[in-house]
Amino acid sequence: MSKPERASDIPYAVEVESGKNYFWCSCGKSDTQPFCDGSHKGSEFTPVKFTATESCKVFFCGCKSTRTKPVCDGSHKQT
Repeated sequence: MSKPERASDIPYAVEVESGKNYFWCSCGKSDTQPFCDGSHKGSEFTPVKFTATESCKVFFCGCKSTRTKPVCDGSHKQT
């Protein structure tokens, strides 16, 4: 499996709305980080769906190495 491109060295803090779906970019190539813009087409990557269970701030992974996709688990500190 190919490695995704590192989009950021820190997570993206995003205010999400309860009940709304968000599609996190897993390839790292999207121009609309942290969300998918279709840049993965033709690759093995697919966006990861995140459904907000409450309205709050979510920290979406920017380094694309998180083990808890799509939210940050601190992996950017090790890679």
